[in-house]
Amino acid sequence: MLEFLWLVPLLPLLGFLLLVLLPLTKRAAAIVGVGSVGAAALLTLLIVVELFGLSSDAQVFRQIYWTWMQAENFTAQFAFYLDPLAAVMMAIITGVGFLIHLYSVGYMDEDPGFARFFAYMNLFIAAMLVLVLGDNLVVLYLGWEGVGLCSYLLIGFWYDSHANGYAARKAFVVTRVGDALMALGMFLLFLHLDTLDIQQLMANANDQWQTGSSLPTIAAALLLGGALGKSAQIPLQTWLPDAMAGPTPISALIHAATMVTAGVYLIARTHELFLLAPDIMFLVALIGATTLFISGFTALVQTDIKRILAFSTISQLGYMFLALGVGAWSAAIFHLMTHAFFKALLFLAAGAVILCVHHEQDIFKMGGLRKRLPVSFWSFMIGGLALVAVPLTSGYYSKHEILFAAAGNENSGQLLWLLGVLGAVMTGLYTFRLIFTVFFGEENTRVHESTVGLVVKLPLVVLCLLSIVGGWFVLPLDHVFPASEEQAISGITSLVTDVAPFVGIFIAYLVFHQNKALADAVVAHTPGRLLQRFWFSGWGFDWLYQKILVNPFMLFVRINKNDIVDSFYRLAAWLMRLIHRLFGLTQTGRMQWYVGSIALGVVLIVGAGIFS
Repeated sequence: MLEFLWLVPLLPLLGFLLLVLLPLTKRAAAIVGVGSVGAAALLTLLIVVELFGLSSDAQVFRQIYWTWMQAENFTAQFAFYLDPLAAVMMAIITGVGFLIHLYSVGYMDEDPGFARFFAYMNLFIAAMLVLVLGDNLVVLYLGWEGVGLCSYLLIGFWYDSHANGYAARKAFVVTRVGDALMALGMFLLFLHLDTLDIQQLMANANDQWQTGSSLPTIAAALLLGGALGKSAQIPLQTWLPDAMAGPTPISALIHAATMVTAGVYLIARTHELFLLAPDIMFLVALIGATTLFISGFTALVQTDIKRILAFSTISQLGYMFLALGVGAWSAAIFHLMTHAFFKALLFLAAGAVILCVHHEQDIFKMGGLRKRLPVSFWSFMIGGLALVAVPLTSGYYSKHEILFAAAGNENSGQLLWLLGVLGAVMTGLYTFRLIFTVFFGEENTRVHESTVGLVVKLPLVVLCLLSIVGGWFVLPLDHVFPASEEQAISGITSLVTDVAPFVGIFIAYLVFHQNKALADAVVAHTPGRLLQRFWFSGWGFDWLYQKILVNPFMLFVRINKNDIVDSFYRLAAWLMRLIHRLFGLTQTGRMQWYVGSIALGVVLIVGAGIFS
């Protein structure tokens, strides 16, 4: 089945073309949209089984389709590269993507843009598959920009709202900053290593560059810039919470299985380059630890159910970057997989709740929904437990691998581990604040469970199962990444790591279930109120960027309202019109004037010839 690898991204791409070009009925659009991704998921399963059935040394498959571009010594082939890392990513994208597509049939049933929605979704899946299968950085970058385009289309799907359009533009612009840095990194790598084929690139880097030298450090820093944009890490994280403007299935697709994992995949795929830049490796870990810490506090004070989950996504991506930075490559991909399961579950469960409460998203206008919405409640409970990393859930195994790796890191002492543990406490706190507020207490809104059908509930049930057993999988990545040294973890470190989530859950129980007046009392005083506002704003990043970037740019736009560059073209046009009018004055219609003009011209030409 390996020779049919090209069909995996082609199937959703064909689905996109059919949905765009043909006037399909709603039923036909659903069959094409869901069926194309389902077929890709089934084919992926067959390919992955065959790949992992080979010996470890043979688990690499490369397929060249055509030479895409060629100029002097630069050649970029359109080729796919499949190894265990790409196979895991491909399985996550198509598997979780299929469940989200199936869910969307019920969620978007009444939307007039039903076919357009599935067209964008199919294109998104196709672009992400090209990204993870790309054999060289050019093909990878094609998929990279493809998911950026699709995120713009999907976040602004309901384009009649100004806020939605703003959120889409913001996502597009902020991620373009990272994309530009990544493109510069690609130019630098080609300039010095004469190739953009990823495997050859890594081999040349190891042969020609010394660990810690300036060139690999700069190249790794530029690629890190691209990863920060796509994976919403500080300082390029501000776009992701606003991405909640799109339909809920979009939030699940972007935040669980596709776009935000691209940065993690990029660093993992080019890990040999990052190993040559230990300073950048530490920076990756520090950015991840800082991001997960800050995002946890921000999630704690949000009131919109989807924005809480959005900041949770930023925080969990921080854990993945922390793992990458300390060299726990397999742990990062492991958490990427488990996160895809439980975060897709949480977003889809949130969508089911939103449908049942008439599209209300304020958690404090909900309450007491556990009996009215049992499927959504248990989905939230299982997904929340996995997110918090309670034992026997998928998140427990992957997150603890990361924290143990951080604890054993020699470069940071205990700083990275401590930030990770505090982040785990905050995860338990904000997750169960959400659960206690929405599903316990008094019911504050009318609920219509009939709005949620089987097509919505079935993906939730499957994701519940994966959120529990997903941590039992053993990812066969030993031959993709270098073996990490086993670190001795003290009993105290292990105990604190295990207990941290329960501390957060217990505080949430006391403050948001047993004694709700306590939280109100904290924010009743000026320091608490100011702190809440600061956290609610995302630690002021949007305000800062508005002041130092947006406002100066808008001032320049106002000053340059008439566009000084256009003034040169307007001057040229004015001169042409002036010359035209001057020559027009010679057209008098009098024969004597024309004859005299011709005679004068002849005299001037002859005279010039004589005296030259």
